[in-house]
Amino acid sequence: MKLISWKLGLLLLLFNVIIPKSKAQEMATLTKQERSLAGIAATTAAGKIELLKVQLDRGLDNGLTINEIKEALTQLYAYCGFPRSLNAINTFSAVLDERKARKIEDPEGQKIIQNTVSDKYEQGRRTLEQLTKTPQAKPAPGFGEFAPRIDAFLKEHLFADVFASEVLDFRKRELITITALTAMEGVESQLQAHLKMGRNTGITDSQLQELSVVVQELVSTTQANTLLKNIDRPLLPVVRRDMIVRISEIEILPEHLEHYKSILKEEAAASIAKEPGVVAIFPMFQKAQPTQIRIVEIYADKAAYENHLQTPHFKTYKTSTLEMVKTLKLIDMESLDKETMKSIFRKVE
Repeated sequence: MKLISWKLGLLLLLFNVIIPKSKAQEMATLTKQERSLAGIAATTAAGKIELLKVQLDRGLDNGLTINEIKEALTQLYAYCGFPRSLNAINTFSAVLDERKARKIEDPEGQKIIQNTVSDKYEQGRRTLEQLTKTPQAKPAPGFGEFAPRIDAFLKEHLFADVFASEVLDFRKRELITITALTAMEGVESQLQAHLKMGRNTGITDSQLQELSVVVQELVSTTQANTLLKNIDRPLLPVVRRDMIVRISEIEILPEHLEHYKSILKEEAAASIAKEPGVVAIFPMFQKAQPTQIRIVEIYADKAAYENHLQTPHFKTYKTSTLEMVKTLKLIDMESLDKETMKSIFRKVE
């Protein structure tokens, strides 16, 4: 026993000698609470309410408190706007009501205290100096000189009133911000600024890569690549090798046609809203023969398709339309130009 203990102690000593602390920190992964905060930030910023519901529910199950999530959603107003922040807060309220109805009591968490500092601009300026590790002029050069009110809002509301709450520390707030900015188009310069701040709070590039995985799963590969590009990590292929493209040829019994179309419409909408791996489910019918239904189905990969088959909305569709279908033929397709797949349906947005 003593020999084993001695060997274990030697191994631990060698580990600490061979692997510096900075490397050990680099290897550290995000906690499940931090991944949940990232999922909440990504779906809020992208406006994906159905996916947000899942992330909120999962976040509470993973140990986030009610006030931690409230603070995250409040902070996000500054990055993705009041409409999406308010939509997310209302969604969170509904999720809590549903959980209470299921007899789930979630912890309130640390109390949110209102900021009472008299000079909030100065407080916010000092917070920015701490995050950026660089002096912050008053007003901020450029935009602050051109529009002093926006400089005041930034310092007084965001980096004073919001950041003053200790319910979330600066590191978690930067995780939230970086994920939200990654999930949105056209904000790469702000993302770059917050990547520097995030690193200053202790976020590692390995953890940033984990955030890109969250964004890929919940928003898109294109947006995940925005983050990967800025931390010098290999980009992900937008079109995966095992992407499934299929045309379903279905003939419906005439007496069931209208009922079938309503069920299919509901199932297609739910699949797009709730399943990140469903790229498209586009139902159509032939003008000359309305009972001839055609559905273009595109799934990110085989796993996304198999997950789709297990969803409640697909199972409901399958069982409720079984007797309505006269014939069904599934035709697997291959894209002639995989690069063009990235822009499918973009022109109708």
